[in-house]
Amino acid sequence: MKKTIALLTGGTTGEWVVSVKSAATIAQNIDATKYDVYKIMLTENGWFYEPADSVKIDIDKNDFSLTLNGRKIKFDGVFIAIHGSPGEDGKLQGYFDMIGIPYTTCSALTSAITMNKGYTKAVVDGIKDLNVAKSIQVFKNIDFNIDDIKNNLKLPYFVKPNSGGSSIGMSKVKHADDLQAALDKAFNEDDQILIEEFVEGREFSVGVFKTKGEIIVLPATEVIPANEFFDFEAKYTPGATEEITPGRMTDEEKNRVEEVVTAVYQKLNCNGVVRIDYFLQNETSNFFFIEINTIPGQTATSFIPQQVAAMGMELKEFYTQVIEETI
Repeated sequence: MKKTIALLTGGTTGEWVVSVKSAATIAQNIDATKYDVYKIMLTENGWFYEPADSVKIDIDKNDFSLTLNGRKIKFDGVFIAIHGSPGEDGKLQGYFDMIGIPYTTCSALTSAITMNKGYTKAVVDGIKDLNVAKSIQVFKNIDFNIDDIKNNLKLPYFVKPNSGGSSIGMSKVKHADDLQAALDKAFNEDDQILIEEFVEGREFSVGVFKTKGEIIVLPATEVIPANEFFDFEAKYTPGATEEITPGRMTDEEKNRVEEVVTAVYQKLNCNGVVRIDYFLQNETSNFFFIEINTIPGQTATSFIPQQVAAMGMELKEFYTQVIEETI
């Protein structure tokens, strides 16, 4: 019997554009012999299914069902492809937990914690061979002294919204006088801001997922942005970043990275596919944790499809493994 899967896309943040592209990739590559897939759009105006004739059909949120041509369709599971809120911050996961429908992502608790960069760093700190850049977390509603930040952190530093994704609202500050403008920009996106010391090193991003109970680390992608850093433009403009998959690492670095990111996956109690970004510091090659994305992009220019291909696996097989493990 085929399973009936809801592919949930959209969202309520600026990242909905990326979510729609991710869902398109997933829809094209889900095994149609095993799954009947219904793409569900979630927006601020409602949740709906839009069949080919373009008549929107609302989802019944009481049980997340769909009535189509007089037939009530209930789902065996949900493939969540929403970046940002409410897909990546635990809200949808909590809803599906309450109505008893399994989903492809981390749990509500893990999603909520990992959406906050500062909290995530506190949890993973202490993992063997993992380093975190020195940082200060500030809140919009709580007074902070900008001079204390300048005195306690070494320039340059990154200023980033604590809960945002896709590098929206992020700045690299080279001069202390530019800090206030960077904070203002980040506070436009979030009420919490993380100011981090810059780590000089090579940047990588690596997918990790679980299949048949085993944690698999995909080949890492080395990221060489044409811009100053890996911002929104660099992430989503084809050709704006040089991406090397598999990234250039020695066998020792590769083995160490695999051990560290596996430990991160376990300590944060992850499920499904996640993407972990890190630096290998120049001179020392020390691993510095940047952040984790619990619903990584699946667009044509995204890292996960590149890494799956580098592993020699078809996307269809990959998505089947993710669905079978989680749903």
